Amino acid sequence: MEIKVYPREHHSVGTLMLHLEWCTKYRYRMFRKEEQKNLCLACIRRTASRNEIKIIEISVMPEHVHVVVQVALSIAPSKVLQILKGGSARLFFMKNPKARLRYPKGHLWSRGKFGASLGFINVDVAQEYVRNQERHS
Repeated sequence: MEIKVYPREHHSVGTLMLHLEWCTKYRYRMFRKEEQKNLCLACIRRTASRNEIKIIEISVMPEHVHVVVQVALSIAPSKVLQILKGGSARLFFMKNPKARLRYPKGHLWSRGKFGASLGFINVDVAQEYVRNQERHS
């Protein structure tokens, strides 16, 4: 059995683990092709690494994304979503300018979102769910 240790910061001990989900605007199936899917994955990973968001598990489906992340206690879940959605959309349009034909205003993601906090107990269940997304669709 693996022992989980909470990270320590200057004035806090602990972590926030979240299961997040968001969809493309109008539920367009933007990531059907492997190339687009990999670009989306890379954009989300780069945005996360730039903002000290640790991705535990990620799955990009044709029209939505599931991700399990770990962040410091000092950041709000809504801020994590804002960073991931905004940053990944910006990078996606920079690397794939033709996507602007479908989204001329530059809004890749819909306004909707899902978020749930996880503990070390539930993180394994969430990881398994995200890992097996293609079976659920």
